Amino acid sequence: MKKRIALILVVVLLCCFGLAACKARDEGEKNEEREELTKVTLNEVAHSIFYAPQYVAIEEGYFVEEGIKLELVTGFGADKVMAAVLSGDADIGFMGSESSIYAYQQGANDKVVNFAQLTQRAGNFLVSREKMPEFQWEDLKGKDILGGRKGAVHILM
Repeated sequence: MKKRIALILVVVLLCCFGLAACKARDEGEKNEEREELTKVTLNEVAHSIFYAPQYVAIEEGYFVEEGIKLELVTGFGADKVMAAVLSGDADIGFMGSESSIYAYQQGANDKVVNFAQLTQRAGNFLVSREKMPEFQWEDLKGKDILGGRKGAVHILM
């Protein structure tokens, strides 16, 4: 009986050492891969539930699998994202295409290229303090509405 327990312990220990060696080898390969990754800085206008697929792709390592070391930065405003792209602090900026038009109209030396659509529809919504089961857009006439930050597109609509 004692020999059997000792044999089981030896087998378990060998398995543990084998797994540890495999993990160490995998970590070494991952470190080697990380050295070959292309660094890309992505500046997003805001952290949003509408960008959830992007966050999942980052967490699941899809960018790394494609050779990209993605650094995600939140700019907190399209004007700040555009400034980061124009200054070279960001390689890609997630913002509305109107920011490119504003930069062009203001005489930016570097023209920013819009190349992708991030969301299919706007994620804007309207919230009320009181229930309004029979809401009509006309109900907003003469009311104060709190929009996003000053100068944001949502306020201008």
